[in-house]
Amino acid sequence: MVSPYDNPPSRSVNGDEYRPTPACGQEHREHYFVEELTFADADATLSMLRELCPNLVDGQLPVWIRNLAYRLVLLQRPDEPALLREAAQNLWLHGPDWDDVAAELVRQAEELEAR
Repeated sequence: MVSPYDNPPSRSVNGDEYRPTPACGQEHREHYFVEELTFADADATLSMLRELCPNLVDGQLPVWIRNLAYRLVLLQRPDEPALLREAAQNLWLHGPDWDDVAAELVRQAEELEAR
């Protein structure tokens, strides 16, 4: 599967502070990016997150896209404590609205490690 990061519409929609946007003949709309993200595998999604948001506190992806990406990764890999914690850290950075969800992700990570 093609990484959502490598898809030219995603890079044009979300930007990339590290490389120039590649030329392509496609229309650049957010829904094309979300469609690619929805069906990307976990490795491709994590690659995109790490390239476009190399530090948790900044990055080129909107918060809602980051949250969606982590949710999709966790649906594919629900038993990886490190990913659960990474997703929780992302949620804690974006206000108290998601603190309960972040705490639950950490609890799940701890439960998995205790097994």
